Amino acid sequence: MSLHLGNSFKIVKQLGQIRKYSDQFPKITTHYTIHPREKDPRWKDANMERFADETDILIVGGGPAGMSAAIRAKQLAEADGKEIRVCIVEKASQIGGHILSGAVLQPTALNELIPDWKEKGAPLNTPVTEDKFGLLTSTGRMPIPVLPGTPMYNHGNYIVRLGHVVQWLGEQAEAMGVEIYPGYAASEVLYHEDGSVKGIATNDVGIAKDGSPKDNFERGMELHAKCTIFAEGCHGHLTKQIINRFDLRKNSEPQTYGIGLKELWEINPSKHKPGRVEHTIGWPLDKNTYGGSFLYHLNDETPLIAVGFVVGLDYTNPYLSPFKEFQRFKHHPSIKHYFEDGNRISYGARALVEGGFQSIPKLTFPGGCLVGCAAGFINLPKVKGSHNAMKSGMLAAESVYETISGEKQKTEAFQPFSYEEKFKNSWVYKELKAVRNIRPSFHTPLGLYGGIAYSGFSVVLGGREPWTFKHGDPDYKRLKPAKESKPIEYPKPDGKISFDLLTSVALTGTNHEGDQPAHLTLKDDTVPVKRNLGIFDGPEGRFCPAGVYEFVPLDSGEGQRLQINAQNCIHCKTCDIKDPSQNINWVVPEGGGGPAYNGM
Repeated sequence: MSLHLGNSFKIVKQLGQIRKYSDQFPKITTHYTIHPREKDPRWKDANMERFADETDILIVGGGPAGMSAAIRAKQLAEADGKEIRVCIVEKASQIGGHILSGAVLQPTALNELIPDWKEKGAPLNTPVTEDKFGLLTSTGRMPIPVLPGTPMYNHGNYIVRLGHVVQWLGEQAEAMGVEIYPGYAASEVLYHEDGSVKGIATNDVGIAKDGSPKDNFERGMELHAKCTIFAEGCHGHLTKQIINRFDLRKNSEPQTYGIGLKELWEINPSKHKPGRVEHTIGWPLDKNTYGGSFLYHLNDETPLIAVGFVVGLDYTNPYLSPFKEFQRFKHHPSIKHYFEDGNRISYGARALVEGGFQSIPKLTFPGGCLVGCAAGFINLPKVKGSHNAMKSGMLAAESVYETISGEKQKTEAFQPFSYEEKFKNSWVYKELKAVRNIRPSFHTPLGLYGGIAYSGFSVVLGGREPWTFKHGDPDYKRLKPAKESKPIEYPKPDGKISFDLLTSVALTGTNHEGDQPAHLTLKDDTVPVKRNLGIFDGPEGRFCPAGVYEFVPLDSGEGQRLQINAQNCIHCKTCDIKDPSQNINWVVPEGGGGPAYNGM
């Protein structure tokens, strides 16, 4: 009898341990990229056939680079009296709906692409009239002069709502016959048998949260092209695959990134100075954390300012919260007066490329090429990249058009080889090379102060120094363990100038179909708790600007588990970049999901 009871107690104990393990490490990821449908009996009878369509040039992403590429390709065909089919797929439900940028636009590329843009009503309504730059301490501000010829001099540029500019570019593209498909997320790269890129497949719809097919399941469609231009923006999930498959970073440095957070405010008209551009560096970040702010006065229907904060994702303290640093920044004595009787109307965030010249990968591969932020063309000292993105799209279109109009190549799809040479002969290349050492100069033990000193030296030399600094480790390797780091105490938001995260996310218009697999996939569901929480105290709960990742207590009260609030995701890609375990892989949700920005 005692032996029987002993075995029973052992079984109960084992069951308890299993239950505790499953509570702490529940199955979070159900996406087919992690759990293949071929091995899932629930998919046995699903119709997996896809409709396929053919185009000449396919563009993935409808931002400044993608739109410029489409318009330029159509211009070339029109000049030659030819008909070519150009298609753009865009994951946002409306063109410009996922665009977020400062933004001050340098019109160089626009002048080349559409010289009569003023007559055509381009929404460039606020010429820059004043530049202000300062170094902040916790209580004061040290002005730094902005001289003609320096990267931050903005005479001749325009403060814009970039989403509106992209919408306008979309209208110009459609008027020329470009086919634009918003709400269709490119989810898969397709390849010919010879390995060249064949095109893309759009995402399937009608998949339940548990990974099973719903009654309304529909397969995505295939778009095949002679050449595919990837214009996904910063850290696009297909671009990642392309770079790895064709080893495009073989001769370049790892890309490094920042996260930019932005708000739009209606302010008191007496404080509004349309055309004023303000930037700061320093507080609230320490000297070893790269970042800074922008504040732009727009000439809009109401007295509107765009305010934002950028934090380099090479930061080391796992307790740092970019969102809370932004909220704290707005309380600086030289800044807060703008907001004291204002009204916040929008919020959003997006990762941005910071690597510059050293981090530009090989731009072409069999069947396609990379443009814009997918390739990393931001000029960080200028705090702008849209002009470079647009020009790269134009150069790519010229090369692609020449290539597909020429002789057949060895591969089934066309590789626009001349794009690399066009880029190297362009003003984009010259501009990026001149500032190549400024960002990595902030990695010295002097941090911010060493970077400022070197930046001044480099500007005096005109970027002609004969050396090129390296960036070093990628951003995800730079976090220090929690035991080596100091927790940061952030002030509570006051609900007037600073706000909590969920109140902010509500302003993004974000929406996803609730009953679908989380598109924030984990290669291993146990890693967030075992490693990220155990070593780094759960940094994903702080670096995400939308409250997607949340460590919650177990019902037993012993330990925590990870909860992914995928419906909150604003598609910034920060998690995919900064996760110290590189366990998160961001994939597209159902098309049309995500934020619904209005001119961000």
